[in-house]
Amino acid sequence: MRSIDAAQRRARLGVRHRLAYEHRAADATEIARSMVVLHATDPATVFLSVGARGRDLVPADVEKALYDDRTLLRMLAMRRTMFIAPTELVPALQASCANALAVKQRRTYGKFIEQAGVIDGDVRAWLDEVEAETHQTLLSMGAATGAQLGKAVPRLRTQVNPTPDKSYAKPTNITTWVLVTLGAEGRIVRGRPNGSWTSSQYTWAPIESWLPAGVPEIPAEAAKAELVRKWLHAFGPAPIADLKWWTGWGLGEVRKTLAQLDIAEVELDGGTGVLLADDLEPVPTPEPWAAFLPALDPTPMGWQSREWYLGPHAPALFDRNGNIGPTIWLDGRIVGGWAQRKDGEIVWRLLEDTGADARALIEAEAERTTTWFGAVRAIPRFRTPLERELTA
Repeated sequence: MRSIDAAQRRARLGVRHRLAYEHRAADATEIARSMVVLHATDPATVFLSVGARGRDLVPADVEKALYDDRTLLRMLAMRRTMFIAPTELVPALQASCANALAVKQRRTYGKFIEQAGVIDGDVRAWLDEVEAETHQTLLSMGAATGAQLGKAVPRLRTQVNPTPDKSYAKPTNITTWVLVTLGAEGRIVRGRPNGSWTSSQYTWAPIESWLPAGVPEIPAEAAKAELVRKWLHAFGPAPIADLKWWTGWGLGEVRKTLAQLDIAEVELDGGTGVLLADDLEPVPTPEPWAAFLPALDPTPMGWQSREWYLGPHAPALFDRNGNIGPTIWLDGRIVGGWAQRKDGEIVWRLLEDTGADARALIEAEAERTTTWFGAVRAIPRFRTPLERELTA
């Protein structure tokens, strides 16, 4: 069994995640491909993740890829999490993750509607009709907000109280439920937001706006194999438990998918992991580098076992639900955290001694991050101890 130590894993991270200077890219879509997908629960994360990995890129370049060239698409996938995906990967994400999510969401929302007793007859058939009408309306409108669709499709304004036994509960219309389900099913997509690149008030568009023929259907097993292959190239070597966590699949499902691939088991510091069998050769260590990664960046959120790059810094950098805040990286490991104050100043703190040369690299990255924000101010959706402290 070949042994791959933490230093080699950090070298791979720097190169394949396009964080080492000589491997940064001049194309937002290529950066997304390098990461498999970009984490998009917080809209600002997408832009800051690209900025950290880009050469001469600005936020408008990301918007162009998303809304003009449409080489990137926003969708729910693994762990019911929002991601930005290269459009060529959408079929694999749809078949491996989103289809099952759509079934689950429709079942849940249908149960709420049935329990509320607001519909006479077959709830599933009624929901199918509302979904079809909403999709058709979007095809005719081109794009619309949820509020606009609610006016155009009256049944979207049906009121349901999903938790009538709670003191805080109140009825809500089903617009968001229908839109989320249609999105998970790959029939509609979140488009350009109202506001800046930090906004989550999206318009909606039919999937045909991005993929004229809709999402191509591929077998689920082939889709899972494609997704795992890409993850192993970007994040391997890693324990199987990390892959299970990242995909949100059951262990049996993960092992069945790995059996389709030519993989090798390798020894890691403190355990074993898997890697593509044709990817065993060492990756050369890049020149020293530093990076300011945003909250929920796909690099730290790519593994569940994080000791080899996180060290003892979790209490300062994670919230209680396991969401990571803004982090400072040096040569493949986390050495501190950062934040943006209300006046736009980027403030940061090292959690360990890095030396003068490294500090100069970090200061340069702070300047790059300030430039990327420009006049935009963004508070991370999930606040972490250090981020709160730096902005107090």
